[in-house]
Amino acid sequence: MPLNVAVQMDHISTVSIAGDTSFALSLEAQRRGHALWHYTPDRLSMAGGRAIARAEKLTVRDEQGDHFTLGAPERLDLSSMDVVLLRQDPPFDMNYITTTHILERIHPKTLVVNDPAWVRNSPEKIFVTEFADLMPETLITRDPREVDDFRAKHGDIIVKPLYGNGGAGIFHLREGDRNLASLLEMFMQAFREPFIVQRYLKEVRAGDKRIILIEGEPVGAINRVPAEHDSRSNMHVGGRAEPSELTEREREICARIGPSLRERGFVLVGIDVIGDFMTEINVTSPTGLREVKRFGGADIAALFWDAVEARRAA
Repeated sequence: MPLNVAVQMDHISTVSIAGDTSFALSLEAQRRGHALWHYTPDRLSMAGGRAIARAEKLTVRDEQGDHFTLGAPERLDLSSMDVVLLRQDPPFDMNYITTTHILERIHPKTLVVNDPAWVRNSPEKIFVTEFADLMPETLITRDPREVDDFRAKHGDIIVKPLYGNGGAGIFHLREGDRNLASLLEMFMQAFREPFIVQRYLKEVRAGDKRIILIEGEPVGAINRVPAEHDSRSNMHVGGRAEPSELTEREREICARIGPSLRERGFVLVGIDVIGDFMTEINVTSPTGLREVKRFGGADIAALFWDAVEARRAA
């Protein structure tokens, strides 16, 4: 049965369709006959207790440079939609959190994916700490003395913003690097919240694996190999994607976290694994679907809509 679907995302004109998951989900929804509307987070409002968006009808095409058509803007009561996709990229700041409060007013009568309350309560670099034995040694702090002690114990470390994304602001500091104090001063000026420090995993040179889960079950993976001059594997900063299969350890990680993902209503999740350790659980706008399919893996966009349609029919 056709669904009315609103997609809350960064403006579709800005996406690179070759690797954009929101575009892939929209393309599959359209293929199934679902009607699409598009709006950006700044056009989400609350009026009289109702969630309102200034939205446009959306048509998509898998043609680089000519991948979308938008209709005239209309004032859309989101409670009239069957599904809202919460898909804008982080940073996970107060603006992002506010959108989850607004969308929570219509969920679950209108199915918001992922569940906005649990997105708000599961920051990606904090949620993962519920599985401390599956992670590298990790410190969340603003206290430079704690960082000094952590570094003295573990040597090479990674320092990164707690609510950042896409590899921005990630620093690899080798044991004895004299820039740590200056870096911490910069972080404390730039961010009001704590930052995250982790033991550096040398296995990252072989890749940082993105594993996609639907309804808590792994359905595909790609390996992202950092460029020679960089410690970050994110593809938009120069990482290289390559096909990958799941190891037994990775299946163990997925089995451990799957029940928590299902309990929180997370339909689509991406986790990051380096060597034998999980480093993040991405619940806001996980990516990787198009790369998995391009390398001959599952059509995860189709699996996603199978899951959403099943939820709507329940």
